[in-house]
Amino acid sequence: MKKMKAMQIPAAGEKMQLVEVPVPQPAEGQVLLRVEACGVCNGDSMAMGGAASAYPRIPGHEVIGIVDELGSGSSKWKIGERVGIGWHGGHSHVTGLTMDGGYAEYMVAYEDSLSSIPNEISAMEAAPLMCAGETTFSAIKNSKARPGDLVAIQGIGGLGHLAVQFASKAGYRTVAISRGNDKEALVRELGAHHYIDSAKEDPAEALQALGGAKVILATAPNAKAVSSLINGLGQDSELIIVATSTDPLELSAMDFLKGPNTVKGTLTGGAEEIQATINFSVLTDVRPMIETFPLDRASEAYDKMMSASTRFRAVLNISE
Repeated sequence: MKKMKAMQIPAAGEKMQLVEVPVPQPAEGQVLLRVEACGVCNGDSMAMGGAASAYPRIPGHEVIGIVDELGSGSSKWKIGERVGIGWHGGHSHVTGLTMDGGYAEYMVAYEDSLSSIPNEISAMEAAPLMCAGETTFSAIKNSKARPGDLVAIQGIGGLGHLAVQFASKAGYRTVAISRGNDKEALVRELGAHHYIDSAKEDPAEALQALGGAKVILATAPNAKAVSSLINGLGQDSELIIVATSTDPLELSAMDFLKGPNTVKGTLTGGAEEIQATINFSVLTDVRPMIETFPLDRASEAYDKMMSASTRFRAVLNISE
């Protein structure tokens, strides 16, 4: 039986281990992927913490791979095609939680959960677009903002640095909000038209001085900072939250009524939304800034991601 290397969580709350296990076999409607790259995402912490449906579990839901084998009845993809998969594994599955993910040399996936990855983008750069990229792209695309409107991105990290690019390339007046001035030069290179240093000025007041934001995308999980941003919105505008935080927001009824404004959250989408993200990224040359790690250093990559010390997305180079 053919074997593969994988980083596996042996039980809830335990650290990943490098193991050698049999290569999985695709069932009906599935394909076997030879994994090229897998992004390391905050969502992987759910598997680490005990949310997986069963253990041992291989995490990873930002996966790029080559179709290596077709299961019975599979006809959507051809062997040799490059594809990607995100959080939604299809058939009510969550990649890396209820089915094994991409921290491995091979994984199986349902054929209708996959998106096509063109040659114009590398596997390493495409991986973070499967979740982080799609989440921010779809949030902006489905918002109330229209080209020319003021769109603000709070937090310039793994999500925010992509959101700035998407907003700018889509034709919005783009504002980046972060603490300190160390990221100003970078975000302007990424396309931001304005920069607000939250350590020196109140972001809401600065946004109002620019005319008020049509959309504010909150990508940093700081509930207090996110709550104050609603005062930076213009008329009939939106504060969209894409960062995960368990802290309660501090909002009053008047915060909503004086707009009128909307506060909402959004999660990552499926194959159709991922395909739109990839297509737009290739067309407009949006790329994540990445730090790559070999498979056997997945624990190091995960720890750096969780401590927010990666600039800006960690990616496992499985084909290395």
